[in-house]
Amino acid sequence: MSADNKIKNTADKAKGAVKETAGKAVGNERLEAEGKADQAKSDLKQAGEHVKDAFKD
Repeated sequence: MSADNKIKNTADKAKGAVKETAGKAVGNERLEAEGKADQAKSDLKQAGEHVKDAFKD
């Protein structure tokens, strides 16, 4: 996995965690759900990168 992709995926996951926490704090279910979705999307991207790395070797 390239360092740029890893950094971007980690930043996206952190952004999702912040959104989720903010949504919980203010009682905004939509924002909370967006945060969870952002985190899941980041996890999926990271898994895809790991698969690509496995085939490179």
